[in-house]
Amino acid sequence: MAAANDLQETLKQFHQRASEAEERLAKLEAAIATKTDSGSKESSNKVAELQTELEDAKSERLAEKEKALKDLQRLTEENTKLHYRITHLVRALEKAGCDFDSK
Repeated sequence: MAAANDLQETLKQFHQRASEAEERLAKLEAAIATKTDSGSKESSNKVAELQTELEDAKSERLAEKEKALKDLQRLTEENTKLHYRITHLVRALEKAGCDFDSK
């Protein structure tokens, strides 16, 4: 019986240490879960913030592109008009030059 009592006593100590270890482990898991959740929230917030900035940048780039295309179209039309005027002015000068030569 003494051997049984010693075994019981030894097992009791192991059970007690195992219970304490399980409690510490549970506390650590809870602490890690809390940190992970707050880290997750921070990461999610940062990702959402970056996505918002990206969307803003895309919108701004699109607006600038549209403005540049309108400016290009306006300048192209103005260039065409100026070429037309130059052509007619050159013709007028040639005609005037011919008239001067014939006098």
